[in-house]
Formats: sequence, structure tokens, C-alpha cells
Amino acid sequence: MSEPDALRHPARTRSFTRRGGRMLKQSHQDAWERYAEALVLDVPRPRGADGSTGVDPAYRIDPGQVFGRSAPLVVEIGSGSGDALVHAATRRPDWDFLALEVWRPGIGHAMAKMGGPLPNVRFLEADAALALQSLLPPGSAHEVWTFFPDPWPKQRHHKRRLVSSDFAATVAALVPSGGLWRLATDWGAYARHMRQVLDAHPAWELASTGRAPLRPVTRFERRGTEAGREIVDLAYRRA
Repeated sequence: MSEPDALRHPARTRSFTRRGGRMLKQSHQDAWERYAEALVLDVPRPRGADGSTGVDPAYRIDPGQVFGRSAPLVVEIGSGSGDALVHAATRRPDWDFLALEVWRPGIGHAMAKMGGPLPNVRFLEADAALALQSLLPPGSAHEVWTFFPDPWPKQRHHKRRLVSSDFAATVAALVPSGGLWRLATDWGAYARHMRQVLDAHPAWELASTGRAPLRPVTRFERRGTEAGREIVDLAYRRA
């Protein structure tokens, strides 16, 4: 294996649209400039096309070192503009939150919502499906959250959906027995897809279909409800 190949994950179908061309609003840019040094993890990147959203697969982080303490860790996959993240981190200062997001304007927006850096939050600008294969120690997450991932509603795009058997195995390695993976979607077809994938996966068992306790009602969710879409929450327990 050549050196460049050793520093790259295998090619895959992306589960996200980068939207990297959008500029940050001034308030979000200001928040990025004030807080990114403290809150955004600086990690080594692999070479190649995914260098901006990938993490060197040889790199590991120690949550205790990152946050300076030992506390339950929530890993949020696709934190968007940070509504759930900031809400939960404010209400659970005894928990730590690591948010993986490929959309830099979303990270800037989330930091602007804080009104000041929250010591129990860190961001990683990265593709979670790749980074989480190797980034964290096994069993290090108390919970994993995936709220409103891109549903890729067209049939030809279903292969892009984040929730898959392979990714379910990746998440299963992150949580100990009894740990939870919380998901939410406003697309009925994606909810059925999630149930089909996770009900069939030996690592997971359905724990709840109630609303996640720390998930707030967001503008995005209200738009879905107003459009007539049902909000579905799922919580799966690591078997």
C-alpha cells in the first residue's frame, strides 16, 4: 500500500451535501472567530478529495483530555445550526457534547446561539460516517444523536442515506451495552427505513418511540409539521 493510500479511507457514497459555497453570516463569522479556537477540534486530515471533511484514520481523541474531565459523552451526528446541541448542553452541564458537522455555517450559527463558549461542547468539522470509524475509543459515548438527517427521498438516492447496516455497526462500537442511539426524522419513508435497518441489526433493540427528552422543538421541525409531515422519534439501545 502506498503512503497516500494509507492515509485515505476507501471511497464511499456521501450521505450529505456539503453546501460549502455558502458564506457565513456576519454574526456567525464573528462567533467563529471568537470561539473556534477553543471549541472546534483541530485534527489531522487525510490526503485526497475528502481532506476537508475527513479525519486521518490513524488519529484518536481522548474525550477526557478534550473536555478536561470524565463525564457522560453525547456524540451528535449532524448538529446543523445547533438547536438541540445548545439546548441540551445548557441544561446538562454535567454532560459533555461532541458535535460532528460538515457545514461550517451551521457550526458558526451554533456558536452564535451560545452567547459565550460552553465548556461542555466541542465541534468537529467532519464527515461522521468516516470519522467515527476510528476517532473515539470503543464504548466511550453515553448516547449518540442523529436528528433529522438528510432523507434523500428519491429512490435513486436512497443509497446515500446515513442510517445503514454498516453505519449502525459503527455507532454500536461507540456506546457500551445499554447505551442509546437517538434518532428523529420528519419523513415517514425514512422512519420506516430506520426501523427496518435497526430492527434487523443484532447490536440494537428498540427502546422507545417517545420524544427525546433533550430535543427541543425547532423551526425546522415546525416547518415539517406545518407541511403535514409526522415527526418520528426513535431510541435504540445497544444490546
